Amino acid sequence: MFRWKKLGLVFKPHEVEGKSWLREFAQAPSVLIFDEFVRVYFSCRPLPDEHGQYTSYSAYVDLNRHNLFEVVNIAKAPILELGELGAFDEFGTYPVSVIRHGNDVLAYYGGWTRCESIPFTVAIGAAISHNNGESFTKLGKGPILSCNIDDPFVLSGPKIRRFNDRWYLWYVAGTEWLENNGKPEAVYKIRMAYSNDGLSWIRDGKDIIENKLEENECQASPDVFFHNNKYHMFFCYKYSLDFRKNDRGYRIGYAVSDDMTNWVRDDTKVGIDISEEGWDDESIAYPHVFELDGEIYMLYLGNQVGRYGFGLAQLEGHLS
Repeated sequence: MFRWKKLGLVFKPHEVEGKSWLREFAQAPSVLIFDEFVRVYFSCRPLPDEHGQYTSYSAYVDLNRHNLFEVVNIAKAPILELGELGAFDEFGTYPVSVIRHGNDVLAYYGGWTRCESIPFTVAIGAAISHNNGESFTKLGKGPILSCNIDDPFVLSGPKIRRFNDRWYLWYVAGTEWLENNGKPEAVYKIRMAYSNDGLSWIRDGKDIIENKLEENECQASPDVFFHNNKYHMFFCYKYSLDFRKNDRGYRIGYAVSDDMTNWVRDDTKVGIDISEEGWDDESIAYPHVFELDGEIYMLYLGNQVGRYGFGLAQLEGHLS
C-alpha cells in the first residue's frame, strides 16, 4: 500500500490578478521539469458569459524546484489560442499533457466545442513549442484523435508518454450519454493508443480498467509511469449520476501492469483519499505523479474538480 502525505494547496487561481482569462479553476496539472523550477501546466477559465457558458484555456505556473510552494512565474497569456469558428477546439483547450521531444515540447490537449442535444463534445489535438513550452503552435486546425467506429463520442483526457521508443497516449473515451433529470451526463472509460511518430495512432477502442462502483462508472486522468519494472497508473473515478457535492464524487484509483495492455486494479493500495475538512473534503481527482530529486510527488485536484486550485502530496516510503 502506498502512503501519500498531503502537503497542501499549491496554487489558487482566484488569487491571480490582472488576467481575466485566468479567474477560476486550475485543472489537470501536468509537469515539465527544468533546472531551477518545475513548470506545471493546467487549464483555467474566465468568468462565464451572460448565458452562463464557459470557455477553457491552458496555462502554466512555475514553482521553485527547491520549494514547490513558491510561485516564481505565471504564464503571461494562454499557451494555446482557441480554435476558429467551427473548429473542434473553438471553446476550450482542456486538459493538456506535455512531453519533451529533442529541443521542442509537444502538447496533447482536449479541444472542446459546444453542441445542441448534448452540452459538448471533445477531440484530441496536438501542438508544438520551440521556446521551452512557453507557447505552442497547433500542428493543424483539426484533431489527431477523434471519434470513430470504436470511439463514437467524447475523446478527452490525453496523457502522453514514451516508453521503449514508442509513443503511448492514454485517453478517456465517452461510451454513452445518460439522461439525468433532463440533463445529459457522459459516461467515459480509460483507453490507450500507440504510435511510432506521435502523430498517427493505432487504437482498438477497448476499456483497460475494470469497473468498481457500477457499470457506468466514469474514469478519467490515467497517469502512467514506469518504476521497478512495472507500469503504475493512478487515475480518478466517480459515479455517473448525481455526483456533485456529495460522496459520489471523484476518488483516486490505482492499477498496475507488466505490459501496458493488461491492468490489475487495486484501489486499496492507492493511499490517498478525501480530507475530513477543507478544499478536498468532497472529492479528489486528476492525479499527476512525478519524480523530483529522489522524491515522488502527486499533484491533484480537490472539490469541484479544481475550482480552488491544485494541491501536492509526497510519497512516504518506496514505490513497489
